[in-house]
Amino acid sequence: MFEDPLINILILIVSLVVLDRASDLTITNAVKISNATGYGKTKIGFVLVAFCSSLPALSVSIIASLTGRLDVAVGNAVGSNLANISLILGFCLILTAFRKLEKTRPLSFMAREELLNLYFGLFVASVVPLILIYMGFANGLVGIFLLAVFLVYTYQLLARKDVRERQLSKTEPKSDTRKSTFLAILSGIVIVVAAYFMVDSASAIAEYVHINRVIIGGTIVAFGTSVSVLLASVRAILRGHPDVSLGNIVGTLFMNTALILGVSFAVWESNADMTAYSNLFIFSVIANLFVWFFLSREKLGWKEGVVLVLMYAVFLVMSFGGYRP
Repeated sequence: MFEDPLINILILIVSLVVLDRASDLTITNAVKISNATGYGKTKIGFVLVAFCSSLPALSVSIIASLTGRLDVAVGNAVGSNLANISLILGFCLILTAFRKLEKTRPLSFMAREELLNLYFGLFVASVVPLILIYMGFANGLVGIFLLAVFLVYTYQLLARKDVRERQLSKTEPKSDTRKSTFLAILSGIVIVVAAYFMVDSASAIAEYVHINRVIIGGTIVAFGTSVSVLLASVRAILRGHPDVSLGNIVGTLFMNTALILGVSFAVWESNADMTAYSNLFIFSVIANLFVWFFLSREKLGWKEGVVLVLMYAVFLVMSFGGYRP
């Protein structure tokens, strides 16, 4: 981008504003699609909103892999997972309690199939990093396998309707799904463009002060590509749809792990060393296990949110603790 850090800061702020408006458009039309098609809002959040929110991370990882910067691509995908499941989910839980939406107990009115979707997303996001740590490398075959998992599960998820969804499809009024789908796709494109400028400017600022690329990918770029997830989730909570927010966050974990890592490895021509990302992998798995534990207890309140946010703070301290300009 530009060499002047002030210009990059200005681009960063403008990109954040554009992402905010695009995420608002995405969540609005995702809820309309949910009402018209009869799909549960958690499932819509898991698939549609999560995919739109993952577009920045996907585009950044593809560009990074094709330009020989796999460290940025992998750090971005796994770092985004960590930011989503700890910082963003933690903040959303605190916000939900502050808005007094905890009385609705979103877990209590989720269908069993919707909870299973969340568990599966956490499972994939936890098992894949552990396997990569054990193997010590990744290549194109690993990428193809992850892409196959993404395609098969997404197809099964959309093709299956539970009883609750069939009832909703009969009772909810039909809206203009074509218009809503078009606006959702359009907002997704805007998210990609805005995220590109935001991440590029953030990386330029980080490199201006000489921060390692692995740290950039796992923290600054990862957080930058997760801003859309944060904004979409906050919008969902403010509009009274915490289930969409939860589905969006966990669905993004699945997208980052299966789709984004899959694409990054698939376009890489040689074996990639995974030992450099052990710190990211371990923190991500620990955060996933905490959320799994919270879901099993059916307790997602402000206390759990504080625990997750503090975990991300510890990760940042460990990442930048030895940093010297």
